[in-house]
Amino acid sequence: MTQREAAERAVGHLAAVWLVGCALTHVQLYAVLTAFFTDGPELFGAVVTGVVVLAVAVFAWLGSAVRTAVPLMHRAGGLWGWAACVYALGTVGAFGVAVLHFETDRLENGLLLYPAGGTCYALAAALFLPSLRVRIGALGAATVLTVGGTYAAWTAGQPPTLSEWITANGVDRTLLRVGDPPPGYALNVLGASEDGFGADYEGPHSARVHLYVAHAGHDARRVDARGCPVPFGEPIRCRDDGGGRHLVIFTGSYERQELRLRRDALVYTVTVEGSHTDLSAARHILATLRPATDAELAGLLELPMRR
Repeated sequence: MTQREAAERAVGHLAAVWLVGCALTHVQLYAVLTAFFTDGPELFGAVVTGVVVLAVAVFAWLGSAVRTAVPLMHRAGGLWGWAACVYALGTVGAFGVAVLHFETDRLENGLLLYPAGGTCYALAAALFLPSLRVRIGALGAATVLTVGGTYAAWTAGQPPTLSEWITANGVDRTLLRVGDPPPGYALNVLGASEDGFGADYEGPHSARVHLYVAHAGHDARRVDARGCPVPFGEPIRCRDDGGGRHLVIFTGSYERQELRLRRDALVYTVTVEGSHTDLSAARHILATLRPATDAELAGLLELPMRR
């Protein structure tokens, strides 16, 4: 056999291992997931054992085609030893790829998982070829993939910056506005999205005050000519509160008051529980509106971030 023929045969062998590795990664992933969410450790053990036996048998069948080209297979039982080694090393790599995939992509692009798993099995098979350069190349590629995967997993595990969180969640930065906390109150940011931003002002001996910021027109409730919500199952009273503010009083089963202020295409709504609660804190918040600082928005980082 010429050197070129040997190289072509090795490439074909590795390509076949890669294809089987792709399919095996898919089968193993879903077999383990199915067995994991099924009651009974006996079924889990049976499924895993069946997959391992089948995989080793398939690799042994592949190895029989290149038995004369792989030194390990020249020994007694070498074919099954080679198949077991390729399966074990490839599965370790595929497992690492799967963990990295779930940590970084969250199943958003699952098609990349299977070719990457197949590559791990192909690299494992390349370690047993007679060419020293091929074995060194396979070992180098495996090292690079391991280092790169470890770094990617470490990066994915780092907490996001505030700018990353805002960008990933599609938050409209113009909505991130708050008022200065009234005396005795503390600001607690609740959440933010492309549609709105919410925060609470809480005091040990005071009623909770809630601020919500949204774009003008976002509130789909019907209103009359004065801008007062049309009653729907609960009595509503409205009046002008001065300073551009509009007071809405709900006296139904859930009594509350809302002070609304429209400014620069944004609508600020401050809600206070109770229909007779003092509104000085709410007026203070609307009178001191400003962009929220990074320190005030730090609580957003405790909320889920889209991937």
